Amino acid sequence: MLKKLLTAQTKSIGFASAILAFFYVCSAALGMLRDHLLAGRFGAGNELDVYYAAFTIPDLIALLLVLGAVSAAIIPIFSGYLIKREDEAWEYATNLLNIFLLCLIVVCGILIIFAPWLVKFTVPGFSPEKQAACAMLMRIMFLSPIILGISNIMSGILQVFHRFLVTALAPVMYNIGIIFGVIFFVPMFGITGLALGVVLGGLLHIGIQIPAFVYSGFHYKPLFNFNHPGVIKTLKLMVPRSLGLGAGQINAIVTTAIASTLTAGSVGVFNLASNLPNLLVTVVAASLSTAIFPSLSAAYSKENKTEFERKFSGAFLHLIFIALPAGVLVFLLRAQIIRVWLGSGRFGWEDTRLTAACLGVFGLGLCFQGLIFLLSKTFYAAHNTKIPAIVSAVTVAFNIALSFFLVWLLNGQGVFFGVVESWLKLKGVADISVIGLVLAFSITGLIESMMLLFLLYKNYKTFRMRHAGRSIAKMLVSTIVMAVAILVVRWGLVYLNIVQLETFVGVFSQLVISAIAGVAAYLGTAFLLKSSELERVRGLLSRH
Repeated sequence: MLKKLLTAQTKSIGFASAILAFFYVCSAALGMLRDHLLAGRFGAGNELDVYYAAFTIPDLIALLLVLGAVSAAIIPIFSGYLIKREDEAWEYATNLLNIFLLCLIVVCGILIIFAPWLVKFTVPGFSPEKQAACAMLMRIMFLSPIILGISNIMSGILQVFHRFLVTALAPVMYNIGIIFGVIFFVPMFGITGLALGVVLGGLLHIGIQIPAFVYSGFHYKPLFNFNHPGVIKTLKLMVPRSLGLGAGQINAIVTTAIASTLTAGSVGVFNLASNLPNLLVTVVAASLSTAIFPSLSAAYSKENKTEFERKFSGAFLHLIFIALPAGVLVFLLRAQIIRVWLGSGRFGWEDTRLTAACLGVFGLGLCFQGLIFLLSKTFYAAHNTKIPAIVSAVTVAFNIALSFFLVWLLNGQGVFFGVVESWLKLKGVADISVIGLVLAFSITGLIESMMLLFLLYKNYKTFRMRHAGRSIAKMLVSTIVMAVAILVVRWGLVYLNIVQLETFVGVFSQLVISAIAGVAAYLGTAFLLKSSELERVRGLLSRH
């Protein structure tokens, strides 16, 4: 039964997307538990600052050396070989795994040596003690790109065989490893236990996929053919994508560097607030784009423009239908979410208010971050990695400049400071300048998604403007009705003394009841407006 579970194939795009989304929800729930444990044990202080800062360079290496290849090259190239001859496909895969493993070991080994110097660049605002702790964690975490790098290559190949179930289980196992570290390693090893949990998570991530990978046909051979045509093509396709991803990670490094100069806990607050929106983007956008990517690639390779347009257009509208109301719901219920999710232990009231404000702003940009995922994948399906890379580089430069500017504005007491303080209900919070980083991120996400959408339509005419406009208009009306319902129910529960906000049960009840009322209002309005996206959602549950 276990073998059947791990090797199951899912050939329907809708059902594959639903499976991915389900397990991404499971991973998201574990991620929220992980953050709850971290916030309760450490609070928004120095320890979490160090933990999140230690991720920056290891994540950059993983993005540059592996994820660019997986997202842009491995799936279409492996698929092309598989159509011709299976043994050629596995020869390509074996060469790729060996070469990437060697590169990862060499690069990460060098960076482990230079970790103390790297942290001086990435977190210049940290004290020497915090920098030393960050370097220690970073050295351990450099094992993670090696493990996860190979695991992600395996995931890409397994997706060609439509084994989405096991690839969706891998992130769940990763979070289990980190949670194990928080619960068991931290009491034994202190903050070092967090890094050990990350490594354990990586081992579980790859371990769950190995049986399915072997079952799919992999047999290890010590092949190191750097001149293999498939390897060379992979490098050519991955370079622009890796540069685009690298630009995004450089943006994260600069953001961390800026946050390190602000009040203690700013790095932790920014990352905690971003985790829930990131998880939602993964659940909705990553599951959908991952499931549809092989089919988009196949349609483009067959020069079937009608099928390419149909699949993209459906995914595009489906994504907005879910992500738009989700982002508004997060913004309106941000305080309740943070109080329920993180409000315990050393995570104090001021931490809660500031993190809730950051979460709300991230929520407003949720739909645009999801669109970036889908739009980039569509370009890759068309063998175009240059446009997303160029757009990413331009918007990263803009985001960095805007971050410095908005943080500077919020360090003062001018009109902009007063507007943000009032809008996000932060009166009395000592330092709100970290909000500038979040505002810059969300504004940049809007600009990047619109640039990608314009360029995709200009180059490939991927959807009918009039049909898309009507559908989005219905979604906007439904979202407005949802927002009104949430506000009325949220206020009514307190005014009628139905819930007591001084207790966890009261806050949780207000969150759940308001969210249910909002979702019901959204779906009801969409039904009355005869939104075609409701049928698409129902279709996800069908295998055919």
